[in-house]
Parts: sequence; C-alpha cells; structure tokens
Amino acid sequence: MGILDHIGFAVSDLAASKAFYEKALAPLGIAPLLEVTAEQTGSGAACGFGRERPQFWIGTGAGPKGEVHVAFTAPDRNTVDAFYKAALAAGGRDNGAPGLRPHYHEHYYGAFVLDPDGYNVEAVCHEPA
Repeated sequence: MGILDHIGFAVSDLAASKAFYEKALAPLGIAPLLEVTAEQTGSGAACGFGRERPQFWIGTGAGPKGEVHVAFTAPDRNTVDAFYKAALAAGGRDNGAPGLRPHYHEHYYGAFVLDPDGYNVEAVCHEPA
C-alpha cells in the first residue's frame, strides 16, 4: 500500500491546467475522473485525475508558496518518453529530458516538465531497461 491517498494544489487557471494535465498524463493512463464545484468543496472548484479514482487534484484558490514537485509512476521507460513528448506538446516547458538519474539510484529513469504555473511535473520508472 502506498503512503499517499491523494494530493492537490491550486493552479492559476483551472481550465488551462486541466487541458495541460489531460494531455500530459494520458500516456500514463491518467485522466480527469471527477470535477467538483466551489459549493461542493466549500472552498474552490477542482478537478481530480486518476486511473480508477481521483488521486491527483488541481483547483482554484491561492496557489502554493514556493516550489511544487509531483512525480507520477510510469510502468516503463517508453511511457516516460511518451509523457515527456505529450507534456511538451501540451505547452509544458522542458525541465529535464528523459534519461537515467543514477544519483538517485541505478535504474531511476525520469523526465521533467514545468506545467502552466511552473510546477515541476515528472514521470519516473524505477525498473531496469
């Protein structure tokens, strides 16, 4: 069992960020699954992404202070590559092309992009090639 149930943070433009994440996360099999209104949450509107249930949330409101880094698990290195290409095509900015990061561990293969708010989004595979 993982240690996190879900995570969420505010973005400056919910529609733009939803469009970015919808395209960028598609290669990972992650899609928008639920949208909630400000009336329902008691704070701001939000969109939840996931595979079987929403686990990654973006919403309206005051954004985080400082840096944000979110890493999504990829089943293999080709999926990391596909995420990177899809994220760039969706308007993301390069923050580290796909490749090995042996300073983390021998098989750490990741790719990094900056989303519309400049948050660092990663896809990572821990399996050997």
